This record gives sequence, C-alpha cells and structure tokens, in this order.
Amino acid sequence: MKFTKMQGCGNDYVYVDCTKEMIKDADKVAIKVSDRHFGIGSDGLILVAASDVADFQMIMYNADGSRGEMCGNGIRCVGKFVHDKGLTNKTTVTIETLAGIKTLELNVVDGKVKSVRVDMGSPEFIAEKVPVISNNEKMLGETIEVDGEEYVVDCISMGNPHCVIRMDEDVRKLDLEKMGPHFENYKAFPNKINTEFINIIDDNRVRMRVWERGSGETLACGTGACATAVSCIINGVAKSPVDVELLGGFLTIEYDKKDNTVFMSGPAEIVFEGEIDV
Repeated sequence: MKFTKMQGCGNDYVYVDCTKEMIKDADKVAIKVSDRHFGIGSDGLILVAASDVADFQMIMYNADGSRGEMCGNGIRCVGKFVHDKGLTNKTTVTIETLAGIKTLELNVVDGKVKSVRVDMGSPEFIAEKVPVISNNEKMLGETIEVDGEEYVVDCISMGNPHCVIRMDEDVRKLDLEKMGPHFENYKAFPNKINTEFINIIDDNRVRMRVWERGSGETLACGTGACATAVSCIINGVAKSPVDVELLGGFLTIEYDKKDNTVFMSGPAEIVFEGEIDV
C-alpha cells in the first residue's frame, strides 16, 4: 500500500489514494499503520476516495480503528493531497465527510498548497445532537463531576462531539494521560467525546490541550480548536478571530454568531511518503 504521511499542526495521519480502489479492512489497517513503534506512526488513517456528492470523500479512522466523523487538521491535509498529487487543479474543493460536505479554500504558493481555510459549518449546541446526556436542552456552563473533581463544561459538536473546559491551572501542567480517559468515557457522553482543556490568554488568543477519543492526547485538533473558539466567543471571554495555541502550532478560528458559521485556517504539510505491506 502506497501512502503519504501528512500533518497539520502536528496532528498526523497516514493518507491513501483510494479514488480508484478501496483498501480492505481499513479499520485493521488503521491500527497497524498508526502504531508508532511497529507501524508508520500516526493519529489515524485517512482514505481519499471518490464522491457522488462532492469533489472527493474523506474516510477517517482513529488510531484504535474506530471511525471518526470529521477532523479539521486532517481535512486541510486532504486539500493539499488532492491538489499536490494532481487529482484536481481546483483551488476551491468540496470534501464529503460523515459530518457533511466541507468547502476548502487552498492557498497555493509555487504550485503547492501552503495553507487551507475550511468552512467548518455550524456548531451544534443541542445536547441530544452533540450527543451528550443532560437534563437541560444544551450542556453549556454545566457542572459535572469527573474522577472526584467538579468541572464547568461546554459541550458542542463540530461534526464530532467536544467538551470544552476553561481552566485556571496552566493546562501545560495537566496530567492528561490520567485525566483524559475519565472524560472520554464519562457516563454523560454516549459516543465518547473529545475534551479540550483551555486557558484564556487574551481577547484573541487561547491555549489548548486536547484528549481525542480513540487516539489519546494529540498535538492538535482542528474541530476541537473550533469548539474551543466558539465556546470562548459565546461566553464573552474572546472575540473572533481567535488564535488557538496548540502543542503543534496555531490555528486561526473565525466565528460569526449571526451566521452561526465557523472557519478554520492553518497549515498542511507532507512529512514523508512510502509503501507498506498491510
């Protein structure tokens, strides 16, 4: 299997061109290639396939083989993949995902995609649609007890479920290996959840660490950065655009409350290419 390893802000995936032929047992392949000791090493596997409703389809698997609805960093790399591989010459590309069709604007420099701006669509706040279990219509500003500690959370879907927590403690000092699984598997999150632990730096800057369901802590999460920015803006602690500082770099998130639309801008890079037996 020929592959391309790509990363956006350190959120790395293995990409395979499946526009002509789909690989078999993709969930098992995802587990194998994601292994950082015995495989290629990645946060998961992304298949780039043909689509009947968009220019291309993104089929995403987490490192544990589970399907993911959407990945913001991953979809930017899809944009670079299809352009730089000559699968399209468009600079505006539509991508089918389990979270709907996303539109990408490709910033091309010297014939190669340097960065991508993605229309991430509208955030979903209704609890049952996130989905989360709550006695309220929305789980915003709700206090939950996780592993004996109380946290005030905002739960938002950006095509996949997110739990955003503003912390007084410096998130760089948190033991996410210990904390993350308790949130991922918390009883109120029926499909598990991605959890963002954040610090407000100023009106236009937020620091974030993320524990992703099925992958653990990653260097970045695009949909998580979007959920974080939306949470901060609706709570009046930040203003659009918000620069989200991740372990792997920065993403710029714009959110228009009137249109209820989120845009994400950030880099996309090829790490290396190769071939592996699967």
